[in-house]
Amino acid sequence: MTLRLWTVRPTVAMLNAAVLTAASLLAQPLAFAQTVPTVPTVPSVRGLPDFTDLVDLVGPSVVNIRTLEKVSSTDAAGPDEQMLEFFRRFGIPIPPGVTPRTPRPDRGGSEEAQPRGVGSGFILSADGLIMTNAHVVEGADELIVTLPDKREFKARVVGTDKRTDVAVVKIEASGLPAVRIGDINRLRVGEWVMAIGSPFGLENTVTAGIVSAKKRDTGDFLPFIQTDVAINPGNSGGPLINMRGEVVGINSQIYSRSGGFQGISFAIPIDEAVRVSDQLRASGRVTRGRIGVQIDQVSKEVAESIGLGLPRGALVRGVEPNSPAAKAGVEPGDIILKFDGKEIDKSVDLPRLVGNTKPGSKSTLSVFRRGSLRDLTVTVAELEADRPERKAAAPESAKPLPSAVAQSLGLALADLSAAQKKELALKGGVRVVSAEGPAARAGLREGDVIVAVSNTEVLGVKDFEATVAKLDKARPVNVLFRRGEWAQYAVIRPGR
Repeated sequence: MTLRLWTVRPTVAMLNAAVLTAASLLAQPLAFAQTVPTVPTVPSVRGLPDFTDLVDLVGPSVVNIRTLEKVSSTDAAGPDEQMLEFFRRFGIPIPPGVTPRTPRPDRGGSEEAQPRGVGSGFILSADGLIMTNAHVVEGADELIVTLPDKREFKARVVGTDKRTDVAVVKIEASGLPAVRIGDINRLRVGEWVMAIGSPFGLENTVTAGIVSAKKRDTGDFLPFIQTDVAINPGNSGGPLINMRGEVVGINSQIYSRSGGFQGISFAIPIDEAVRVSDQLRASGRVTRGRIGVQIDQVSKEVAESIGLGLPRGALVRGVEPNSPAAKAGVEPGDIILKFDGKEIDKSVDLPRLVGNTKPGSKSTLSVFRRGSLRDLTVTVAELEADRPERKAAAPESAKPLPSAVAQSLGLALADLSAAQKKELALKGGVRVVSAEGPAARAGLREGDVIVAVSNTEVLGVKDFEATVAKLDKARPVNVLFRRGEWAQYAVIRPGR
């Protein structure tokens, strides 16, 4: 086959046409400029980053932390504690019969320090303050900190905070190289980051990757930085470092089905960690705010049915008696949309905002209640230890009242007795005697108490019947109900 190259030779007519076209374009430069959309330029990738200078800069500030526990010399040899930490932290079931080695003074014999686990940390100040994870130092009888220059120091715990998994320890030294703290607001998804730590006890191990996501919720008290940096047991407590040589996070967890690294790791944002460490250094503990509500996420279906629009805010399922929220007038079924003017996008945003508020402060809650918005003023209290949930009283027997409207939704209803109203702190409502068909599919069940229908409060079965009778029979019906102490929404779809 012969490869042929074709060329275009312009004729005189073509040249004349081109000149006329160019002249007309030059005569209207502004019009032409307005019709051409601006295309953003993307900086070209010049090559992979070089981390060598970062390692030289930050490496001397990263330490290895070994934990020891005292056990009786007469104890039988137990399993390796580092392996148990591996099981616990990364979600692998501990084999049956495998338990940590614990002191047994009743068996006699002397106590000796045995290796318990290994982790990482980084130097906060030249006089020996070191930040790490709380789970690294938890339960340890002794801490040994090894610097990159091989010097070893015994450390003492200044303070730990399990909720954020942050701990501060202290060694008696001076002139140490402290890390530089970065600005988490400048951290961008997709940028390169590096980790230094001691995975499986291998000191001064460097791994690198990119930021995969910010503000990733994992059910913990803090939103995490997600990366694809290789993190393994022993990396816990080590720094996550940006390309400016600044610490932007503390490596804490991984997502794994096998226990090994699978491309997803999580770091505690450094701004939150520093805030916690400041309190630990000042008082040895962390003080947090609370308002006394039990909350849940707002589903898309509920948001649309009650007129909220997009699913946002925190649904109040319950209010503790005599709590700040109760005194402020918060009710079960309210949806908190703002706290002190800050938007509540997801329900987990609320405890984080309240927790960061100083106890005793007055704050404003913006709530959505039965179709309207209102502002409430709440005085934030101090978060105490978790309390056990109170068990609701057993429901009294009640005879269902005839209601054709309720039956069409699959409900049999009864009015509340005076004792039930007092127990639930309600002025009205209807008790579900049975739920079938559409009501059962919506999640309602015997014993639930319906307090509002279609954003309208109901005081009894007659109110319920009158309210539902006015609604479009073909459209879903939203109900706010109490189950024990907690409130939630359900959407009943008639005829399904």
